[in-house]
Amino acid sequence: MKASPRTSRRNRESRRVRSESRAVGMRPGTVTPEVRAAASRLRARWFLAVGVLLVVLAVGAGWAWWSQQGPPVYGFEIVQTYPHDPAAFTQGLVYAGGHLYESTGKYGESTLRRVELETGRVIQSHPLTRDLFGEGITIWGDRIYQLTWREGVAIVYDRETFEESRRFRYPGEGWGLTHDGTHLIMSDGSATLQFRHPETFRVERRLLVHSRGRRVDQLNELQYIRGEIYANIFYRDYIARICPRTGEVTGWIDLRSLWPDRADREAVLNGIAWDAAGERMFVTGKNWPFLFHIRLLGGEAMGRRASGWRGPR
Repeated sequence: MKASPRTSRRNRESRRVRSESRAVGMRPGTVTPEVRAAASRLRARWFLAVGVLLVVLAVGAGWAWWSQQGPPVYGFEIVQTYPHDPAAFTQGLVYAGGHLYESTGKYGESTLRRVELETGRVIQSHPLTRDLFGEGITIWGDRIYQLTWREGVAIVYDRETFEESRRFRYPGEGWGLTHDGTHLIMSDGSATLQFRHPETFRVERRLLVHSRGRRVDQLNELQYIRGEIYANIFYRDYIARICPRTGEVTGWIDLRSLWPDRADREAVLNGIAWDAAGERMFVTGKNWPFLFHIRLLGGEAMGRRASGWRGPR
């Protein structure tokens, strides 16, 4: 039986390959060094691509896990309770030189005062004029800065005498005030903090505060503690701990059980003071009869990291 034309062509091609292989001194089926090197390079590229893909998947999974965890939520314990003037509509609070300095609000009732911590007794007071509503305060050296609410006026006082030395104007509202040793840090009820020059009150930087991609607004009274900005959230019994570089909320302090028996909705948590020498944190609120020295508890150590929780609504 004769071979088909297709079989004949395959036989002729096979003979040609064997002939060429003998001509170059190779046995049929032998792989050249060039082919071997090319195959090695191909395998290396394949393994590299697979490795990169695995790293990307691992990083993505890690980021997804972290983003679902949320910032840690801290509890507290009361170390000591002090009396506080229940008529004080607290808008700003600072501890310095063994005393509390407090700014109180409401038109016709606003004051700047020095208070004895242990007794709550007001030992020095300066009333604001009836057209000014007192807001946040901070102490910068021998000066006290006090904001006003809707009047756009910041007042600077001598720390010892409470004598007014100058005023600054600013647009919008004034809420909370603190400083980091370089800038005054001011809130206006929004999610943005303003970093102002202490000599000119000019805004030099703005910081948007956020928690897992969502803005955190209603930032109220402020205090700078150990490299972080602590902020009351208006109408919420939480304090946000804020990174001053990124604006990210690094933790929440849950104070809902601190003094829950409040009949007046306006008697909100508002007032954070820090005793750096004694490492004591004091908190109070508007028209609260108490001021509390508290110690933070928990966070990640207690497993109270809130999965998917972005903060108080």
